[in-house]
Amino acid sequence: MQKASEWILRHRKLVLILFAAVTGLSTLLCLGTRINFSLIDYLPADAPSTKALQVMEEEFTQPAPNARVYLPDVSIPQALSYKERLSSLEGVGGVSWLDDVLDLKQPLETADQSIVEAYYKDSGALLSLSADEGDAVRVVHQIREIIGEEGAVSGELVNTANAQETTFSSMAVILALLIPIVLLILLLTSRSWFEPVLFLCTIGCSILINMGTNLFLGETSFITFSVGPILQLAVSMDYAIFLLNSFARHRTQTDDSLKAMTLAMKESFSAVLASALTTILGFLVLVLMRFKIGPDLGIVLAKGILLSLVSVMIFLPALTICCQKLLDKTRHRSFVPKMGKLGKGIFRIRIPALILICLLIVPCFLAQQKNDFTYGNAELSMATRAGQDTQRIDGTFGQSVQIVVMVPRGSFGKERALAAAFETLPAVRSVISYAGTIGTTIPEEFLPSDTLSQMVSEHYSRMILDADTPTEGPQAFALVEDVRKLAADTYGGDALLCGVSVNNYDMRDTVTADNFVVSTLAIIAIGLVLLLTFRSLSIPLLLLLTIETSIWINLSVPYFTGDPICYIGFLVINTVQLGATVDYAILFTQHYLRLRRTLPKRETVVETVRQTAASILTSAMILTAAGAAIGICSDQQVVSELGVLLGRGAALSAVMVLLVLPALLCLLDRVVEKTTLQLTFWKKDRP
Repeated sequence: MQKASEWILRHRKLVLILFAAVTGLSTLLCLGTRINFSLIDYLPADAPSTKALQVMEEEFTQPAPNARVYLPDVSIPQALSYKERLSSLEGVGGVSWLDDVLDLKQPLETADQSIVEAYYKDSGALLSLSADEGDAVRVVHQIREIIGEEGAVSGELVNTANAQETTFSSMAVILALLIPIVLLILLLTSRSWFEPVLFLCTIGCSILINMGTNLFLGETSFITFSVGPILQLAVSMDYAIFLLNSFARHRTQTDDSLKAMTLAMKESFSAVLASALTTILGFLVLVLMRFKIGPDLGIVLAKGILLSLVSVMIFLPALTICCQKLLDKTRHRSFVPKMGKLGKGIFRIRIPALILICLLIVPCFLAQQKNDFTYGNAELSMATRAGQDTQRIDGTFGQSVQIVVMVPRGSFGKERALAAAFETLPAVRSVISYAGTIGTTIPEEFLPSDTLSQMVSEHYSRMILDADTPTEGPQAFALVEDVRKLAADTYGGDALLCGVSVNNYDMRDTVTADNFVVSTLAIIAIGLVLLLTFRSLSIPLLLLLTIETSIWINLSVPYFTGDPICYIGFLVINTVQLGATVDYAILFTQHYLRLRRTLPKRETVVETVRQTAASILTSAMILTAAGAAIGICSDQQVVSELGVLLGRGAALSAVMVLLVLPALLCLLDRVVEKTTLQLTFWKKDRP
C-alpha cells in the first residue's frame, strides 16, 4: 500500500486528469441510460402474470386497458365521438365503451342497468383505454387536450406518466435540499472551510461514474435512479472523512505533507476496506432476490460503494495534496463539542438502556412482522391533478380494476359458460368477450379485422373483466384467486391472467418469498466479515444484534402508527440498513477493544465515546438527512417510504450503537475476552 500511495501522490496531476476525463465521459453516458418506470417488468420470468403478458404481446396487437377516461355531461353520440377521437391518437391501442358490451340501437332502459351504469351514469361516460406506457407523458397530455379541464383520466398509464414527469424533478429538489444540509454538517465537523468541498467532489465524481456505467446494465429502475445516488453519497462519505482525519493527525507529527498522506492512506486502507466490504456484501445480497428490483438496486449500490472506495483512496489524496495550501488558509477551530461528558452519561445509564431495549425487542420484532403491506405503486397524492382525477372517477363510478383472461381459442360454448361464471362474481361488473357478447349476434367473418383482433388471436380468445375493487389488497387478491380458479376449472393450466391486480398478486408472492432468504443471507454474509475482522465468536453476534434490533424498531413504527408500508421498502431496508450502518458498530467496537487492553471498563467506554461519537453522529446525520430529503421530496410513494425508513433507521442505529452496544460490551466483558483470539483485557491485578 505504501508503494501504491507514493506512486499516486507522485503522479497526482495525472490522477486528477484521468478522473476528470472519466467523470466527464460518465456524465455524458448518464444521458443515455434508460429509466424503467414499471415495477411489473421486474417480476420473475416464471411468474404466471409475466408469462401471460408475454403471450398477450405475441398474440394481440392491442394491450390490456390501462387508463379510464371520464367525460361528464355528454350524450351517447358525443361519447362515441370522443371515443373515435381518442382511438385515433398515436400510441393508443384501443378504446372500449358501452357500445362494445351492449347494442346501443336498443333502448338503454331495457338493458341491465348494472352494466349500463358501469359505463354511463348521471350523463357521464367512462371509457377504458389502452396505450403504450413507454410514451405515457405525451399520450396523457394529448388525452387531456381532447377531454378538456372538465374531463378526467386515471389508471396505470397516468401513474407511469406521473413517475416519468416527477422522477427527474424530484431528484433535483432532493439534491437542492440535501447538499446544503450535508455541507453544513461537514463544515461543523471538519477543521477547514474548504474540506467539505473535497468530500463532495470526491463522492460526487464516484456517483457520476457509477450513474454513467449503469448504461452497460441496459437500464435501471426509477427506484434505483432515485435512491442510488443519495444512498451512495450518504454511506460512503465516511471513507473520505476517515482518510482526511487520519491525514490531519499525521500532519501534526511531520511537516512533510506527502509523507503524512502516505501514512494516512496506509493507515486508512484496511479500515475503509473492511467498512466498504460489509456494505458491499449487504447490498450484493439483494442480487439474490427473485423480484428483479433487488438485483437492479443491489448491483448499482455495490458498484457505487466500490467506486467510492476507489475515489477516496486514489482521487482524494491527489486532490488534497494539490489543494493543501487552500486547506491550510481556510482552517478553523473545531465546532464539535467534547464528548467526555456524553461518555460518562452513557456509562451511567447503560443498565436502564439495556433493560429498556430488552423490553422493546420482542414486541418490536413481532410488530414488524404484522405490518399491513402494499405491493405496487401507491395512490397518487390528492395535491396532483392525477390524484384528483382518480378521486372524481372513483367517486362517480366506484373503484375499477380490469383483469384480462386469455383462453385457448376454439370452443365458444366453453368461453360463453366461463364468461357467464365470471359475471356471477360479486365484484365483477361486466365481462367483454367475443363469445359472450359480440359472437352471439355477429358472426366472426362479418366483423372488421381490427375489432376482431382485439378479442381473438390465432391461438387465444381474450376476455376483459371490469371489477369494482382496488388494484391490491384482500378484496382484489381474493378476486384474482376466484378468477384463476374458475378459469382453471374450465381450461386447466391453459388459462392465462394478467392485469394490474394480477401483477400485484404475483408481486406479493414473489417479494414475500424473498424476505427470509435475503435477510438471512445478509446476516450470514456480514457476520462472516465481522468474524474475520475481529477473529471473535461473540463480537459478530453483539454487533448484528445491535443493528438488527434497530431495524426491528424501525420497521415496527408503521404497525404502531397504523400505516401500511410498501413491502419493497420493508424488504430492501432489511439489508440496506444493516449494510449501511453496521459500520457504526464496527468503528465503536474497534476503538473499545483497543482501549480495553489498557483501561478498565468505565474509562474505556468514556474514551471510546469521546473518540468515535463525532464520526458516528456525523455519518448518521448525513444518512438521516438523505433519507428525510427523499421522504419529503419524492412524489413516488415507494421511493418516499424507502427514504423515511432509511433516515429513521440511520438515527436508530446510531442511538443503539452509542447507548446499547457499550452496555452489551461491558456486561459480556469476560465472554468477549474469552471468545476473541489474542485479546487480553486490562485487569486490576495485572501489571
